[in-house]
Amino acid sequence: MGNIENRLRQEDSSIHDWYRFVLSFPPHLVQQYLEDFGVNNSSLILDPFCGTGTTNVECKKNGIPSWGIEASPITHFASKTKCTWLTGKYNLLEDAERIAEKATNVIQSTTELRTLSDIQLSLILKNSISDRPLSDTLILRDAILSENSVYEDYYLLALAKHIVFSYSNLKFGPEVGVSRKKKECVDTVSIWFAEVEKMQDDLNANEKNALVSSDITWGDSRNIPISKANYYGKVDCVITSPPYPNEKDYSRTTRLESVILGFLKNKEDLRRVKQGFIRSNSKNVYRSDNDAQYVRDIASITELSKQIEQRRIELAKTSGFEKLYASVVMLYFGGMAKHLLELKPFLKDGASLAYVVGDQASYFQIPIRTSLLLGEVAESLGGYSVERIDTFRKRFATATETWLNEDVLVLRYRGK
Repeated sequence: MGNIENRLRQEDSSIHDWYRFVLSFPPHLVQQYLEDFGVNNSSLILDPFCGTGTTNVECKKNGIPSWGIEASPITHFASKTKCTWLTGKYNLLEDAERIAEKATNVIQSTTELRTLSDIQLSLILKNSISDRPLSDTLILRDAILSENSVYEDYYLLALAKHIVFSYSNLKFGPEVGVSRKKKECVDTVSIWFAEVEKMQDDLNANEKNALVSSDITWGDSRNIPISKANYYGKVDCVITSPPYPNEKDYSRTTRLESVILGFLKNKEDLRRVKQGFIRSNSKNVYRSDNDAQYVRDIASITELSKQIEQRRIELAKTSGFEKLYASVVMLYFGGMAKHLLELKPFLKDGASLAYVVGDQASYFQIPIRTSLLLGEVAESLGGYSVERIDTFRKRFATATETWLNEDVLVLRYRGK
């Protein structure tokens, strides 16, 4: 796995690297399917699970209009900022120098460390960030906001990236956790300023495509905002990587920076965000969920759900989360079915769709062939047909000591 991560880091371009999770699909894969689908500068590309904007940034770099939908507010902010390129040469450093000086002066004169409220602290993992780096980060954040700079979003995005990767005690993978070795003292301001310098160079290098449309919508791809009706019948192709059905709580991955930057203020905010996600794990299942209704007639999925529940009974697993495993499978594929139904009005007749998804064995080691099942779901809805399934890469599952595929499910839409 480490070799894969290193390779993806090397393949990444600078703008992609501003704020992005290592194991998301890499830019070259987007480029591959743009070429495969015969996309040109008059095409419209949609990523309905756009995350931190891999598809949209790659489209913008190539002069191709795109649209992204993202349910997480922090990753929506990241992708929107990464796709907002002002015309003319950038001068991020002038304001950044004032911010750095202001923050440094406050940090050096502070006698009482700043911290988050008890409510905010309850939202993040204990010891996610040590006291001094947290205080310095909050001071730098406030200095950025007080400047009222036209470049404020870039500055905050640079901060968000390093909250996680340079200031915090977090470690990743597959789930987020806290490292035993704590970062007690970090040169917060200098690290942030170096990132801003890098951003300026990246933006100036890509100035020529600043006016190419990249519309990033904050919303649930199962309930696309009606305000986007102007896109009806206009999407030429979809390139995306939705969540996989596993026990990874995607909200935890971005919890620390979401709290520090104010995207999550309390548990109600967190609940609303999680309700906007596809139900891919037992930690974001709610009593009112009814997406399973969309796949109740698909025998392979209902049988898979029954197998998982039967295995739970055989193993005498009785925790609340384990009891939800069978339901998660139904809700996941039901949510994807609802998404594909919601998508139909936006697609041109003949549109191509590429869904990057991974096989899983998270639920009592029963294999979930995600691409095959998702293809079956799509065809059950009418209008979609499976063109092929391309294997993108393989992951080794230590629990089962087997290799699991990450595939690209290629669909064609001929609804009209």
